[in-house]
Amino acid sequence: MSAVLVAIDGPSGSGKSTVARRVAEQLGIGYLDTGAMYRALAWLALSEGVDLHDEVAVRALADRLDLELSPGRVRVGEVDVTAAIRTPEVTAAVPPVARNLAVRAWMAQEQRRQMLAAREAGTGMVAEGRDITTVVCPEADVRVLLTASEEARLRRRTLELHGELTEETLEATRAQIVDRDRSDATVSEFFDPAPGVVLIDSSNASIDEVVEQILSLV
Repeated sequence: MSAVLVAIDGPSGSGKSTVARRVAEQLGIGYLDTGAMYRALAWLALSEGVDLHDEVAVRALADRLDLELSPGRVRVGEVDVTAAIRTPEVTAAVPPVARNLAVRAWMAQEQRRQMLAAREAGTGMVAEGRDITTVVCPEADVRVLLTASEEARLRRRTLELHGELTEETLEATRAQIVDRDRSDATVSEFFDPAPGVVLIDSSNASIDEVVEQILSLV
């Protein structure tokens, strides 16, 4: 079981990051936060003053992304960017980076390399993000599309960003959810499962319940 590969896809706010971490902990295998990879590249672009809409320049920057991911920690070179990549400024910079098809191809190749290396090493991995179940690693042992209603995802993301649910915080987050879905949908399919991918709707399920469903698939 140690070399198992689990791929979890889904829209923003579906709970896939939390679920993926929990599944990895339960199985005692690695966890790949692909969202952090895009955020780290967006952070680097902002840090170096690279125009986010200059697709060639951003793709070139990916070749210099000295990224280190470890449990609860993200580093770019010698800089700990764990907190920095979660700031509103970086969050706003992620969509144009994620829409860059050349960057997506680079990310998919790197993510696939890490997943297959984990299988080869016998350590296994849970990876979550866009296109994980299809483009990145369609041969994963367990493939899940984790989804939820727009309102459920809005509530989760609002709590994550603001720590409370008020009319003001909900509205402040709504555009981010809607805009992110619209942006990502131009380059990725994440609402309908591909053949062989199990659909799990987390709208009315707790994190523990979703984790148990995925563990039962494993």
